[in-house]
Amino acid sequence: MLEDTVTQQVRTKQQATASNYTARFVSKLTKQTLALILAGGRGTRLKDLTLWRAKPAVPFGGKYRIIDFPLSNCVNSDIRQIGVISQYKAHSLIRHIQKGWNYFRGEFGEFIELLPAQQRIENDWYQGTANAVYQNLDIIRSHDPSLVLVLAGDHVYKMDYGPMLAFHVENGADLTIGCIEVPVSEAHSFGVMTIGDDKRIQAFAEKPKQPTTVPGNASAALVSMGIYVFNTDFLIEQLISDADDPDSDHDFGKNIIPNVIDQYRVFAYSFFDGAKGKQAYWRDVGTVDSYWKANMELIDVTPELNLYDKEWPIWTYQEQTPPGKFVFNEEGRRGRAIDSMVADGCIISGGHVNHSLLFNNVRVEADASIKNSVLLPDVCIGKHCSINNAVIDKGAIVAEGTIIGEDLQMDAKRFTVSEQGIVLVTPDMLGQTLHYAR
Repeated sequence: MLEDTVTQQVRTKQQATASNYTARFVSKLTKQTLALILAGGRGTRLKDLTLWRAKPAVPFGGKYRIIDFPLSNCVNSDIRQIGVISQYKAHSLIRHIQKGWNYFRGEFGEFIELLPAQQRIENDWYQGTANAVYQNLDIIRSHDPSLVLVLAGDHVYKMDYGPMLAFHVENGADLTIGCIEVPVSEAHSFGVMTIGDDKRIQAFAEKPKQPTTVPGNASAALVSMGIYVFNTDFLIEQLISDADDPDSDHDFGKNIIPNVIDQYRVFAYSFFDGAKGKQAYWRDVGTVDSYWKANMELIDVTPELNLYDKEWPIWTYQEQTPPGKFVFNEEGRRGRAIDSMVADGCIISGGHVNHSLLFNNVRVEADASIKNSVLLPDVCIGKHCSINNAVIDKGAIVAEGTIIGEDLQMDAKRFTVSEQGIVLVTPDMLGQTLHYAR
């Protein structure tokens, strides 16, 4: 087995750590790894943003989709055997992958396979994260990987998976979980773990009401990133055992992980930025507030997430659109954008954009004001509109003179207002039936 060979090699080198594995050692591991991206969830906390698309297909950052981040991490980590497991309203997700990720070379053993729910083993659709992988066991076996990297398809981050694979093998682990520290007030939304000095996981609780804090830091908890490295044989064994349990929810966090901690070697891999000497960037954009905030962070002069990094590019499908344009230079009718990100195809036609993020093909008409807002593709803001602290969904046409974000009580009658006062507007809320045959 590959694990036995590389483990012996590493343990003869007493100075080897996760930060100085040789490139050759890591490349052997990445080439023997199958990545499975769980992209089937709706993401109900994003409200109407996921009414017609799966959460991983939600646009992010001006030109990307959320799933582009784990996919780009795989490609940049030289993991080129990838399966994308989909289920809920997957059409836009599938179309995006077909258009933007179809350049892999099958003759070199590279692929991205779409794995929609298709009742391969059972007569049910995917019943949980573990069940989604279980129903594709025959496909996993056909590829015969040494390691399986299971990834959530709905988080935004940049990560080299190679060192994590090496850490897993060096420790002789059966399962390794990527982890990160979050404020304890937010930890109830994650799987929370306790680890020993050797990084071995001692306890794991999925979405606990009272999360365990990090020793010495009562304000933080150590949580799962939804990134798992399994030895393939071990994964298959645990999935079959879980499938035979009628009381299981068939979920990695609720069932698989808690059931294996005591009997097997389960380790935590900390996602840490060694160059900056601090915890690395990672965002769960699972609520309207967190989604808005993560997009707004990109506008900062030096954002934590560097989208201009040529050494770790984020790949995506990009429409062929003309450059952005700012027109008119008259008093009261001057097209301009300040402290903002504006994608291709946008036309700021006498409107004013301030501290906002505009996706491609957005149009802002004369005397319209956009502030602290995220406008998804193909949005049109009419004349004399005032939009503040809002997320406007794809294709929405906001009528002339509309005011959003100034009176939240009035907004709540037509739109969705988040806990922190962000107004979510979709075409359906505006009476535009883009998705219905009426």
